[in-house]
Amino acid sequence: MPASVDAFLDILLSPDLVEMVVRSTGPDAYEALAVDGSVAFNRVDGALTVDAVTGRNPLADQAVDRFVGADLEQSHRYPDRTANSYPHAYEVVAQVFDHPCAPDLCVIHTAGHNWEDQGGHRGEHGSLDVVQARAPFIIAGRGVQRLGFVDRACRLIDVAPTIAELLGAGPMLGADGVPRLDVLDDGTRPDHVVGFLFDGANPNVLYAMAEAGDAPNVARLIEMGTAFRYGAMSSLPTVTLANHTAILTGAHPGHHGILHNAWYDRARREQVITNSPATWAGARDWLWPTVNTLHEAVLGSRDDAFSASVNEPTDRGASWSTFDEIRSGSYQRPDLPPELPNATERFVRPVKEYRWSSKVDHIGMEHAVRLVSGDAMPTFLWVNFTLTDAAFHEGGPHSEIAAASVRDTDARLGRILDAVDAAGRMDRTAFVLVADHGMEETNPACTGDWGVALRDAGLRFRDEAYGFLYLDG
Repeated sequence: MPASVDAFLDILLSPDLVEMVVRSTGPDAYEALAVDGSVAFNRVDGALTVDAVTGRNPLADQAVDRFVGADLEQSHRYPDRTANSYPHAYEVVAQVFDHPCAPDLCVIHTAGHNWEDQGGHRGEHGSLDVVQARAPFIIAGRGVQRLGFVDRACRLIDVAPTIAELLGAGPMLGADGVPRLDVLDDGTRPDHVVGFLFDGANPNVLYAMAEAGDAPNVARLIEMGTAFRYGAMSSLPTVTLANHTAILTGAHPGHHGILHNAWYDRARREQVITNSPATWAGARDWLWPTVNTLHEAVLGSRDDAFSASVNEPTDRGASWSTFDEIRSGSYQRPDLPPELPNATERFVRPVKEYRWSSKVDHIGMEHAVRLVSGDAMPTFLWVNFTLTDAAFHEGGPHSEIAAASVRDTDARLGRILDAVDAAGRMDRTAFVLVADHGMEETNPACTGDWGVALRDAGLRFRDEAYGFLYLDG
């Protein structure tokens, strides 16, 4: 660790926009520091144990049921660090530093931090806290118990092992997660699994809309199976590509290779960016061979298997994928109608991101409908919807634009469910609906950039993806 680390910590731990700083202090040794206390913990024989606490332990509260329900979440906006919780904190902190490109310091922003200086949003994620970590998880159909809402939580790394168990394709190579046998119907296997990812969807909002009748197809899945009321907890960092890949491999970001949306590779002395339109098609190249994707696991488990990936960068091993066609140069964008069906024109016209995501998701829906309607429906089909992330960022999770994105995406989900039904395969198919992370409303008054204070102090560093600090960069 560079000798100047104390100078960094002195500055980082003073402003209110910093929740805490986490770091590795040696092999299998870690520390989380906040303005009012710190905790040191170690990994010994695979188990994480607390070594020392000074003042308040910033990671002590790891409750998974904090701020459950849209009304409760809204009544506790911008919670103070002393009122927040950080599910699976020791595990998700430690795994980051298993990656050879891990930062020297990982800065965790406060719940209400709005990145105004970097084009911030009213909805944000990336932190360790429960609202930003919590994603929805619904599993339904053949091979799944019909329990409705259950007061439970799981982890996103449990999704792939659970799907693999359903299809008889487990165990997953390199997975950190475990199959959720508590919701599976023992001895019953589906012929097909169709997975849906509603990028950035806040589960409190999604579940409330389903219960109110505003997301009838999400409600249809819940009625057919089980929904985890407390959600599925994402890994640190709670961002897109790190957790898309965690979902589809069952491994933490520090263990599957795609550490963040961007990071610094010291060995190559270069910045790595995976989450941009220019790099999505090549993002899977950073995935390590020590893990399997669900596509690889399913195809390796049976000779007649066929897998497909729609608009999903983590597509390694898929029999067919949108990004395979893009990589090969054979992709041809279909003609779009002048006005997209299932698209809220109130937001399509003025909001560029809403318009772009609506087009992408409409095309993805049509691909998925064709795949499930064909003679050989995929054994495993994964469909990534992007609109919810764009809208929840734009207006915050409790905004009208966020609600519109759920209604639009729910309608597209319904088109795919109807196609499965029309193909006569509904009773032979299991379904999964998940997101890659949560989304939390930010405080417009909570702005600022710790980088300014660090640079004013004459400190040299790289800040990748707003929070991964490399002190020798």
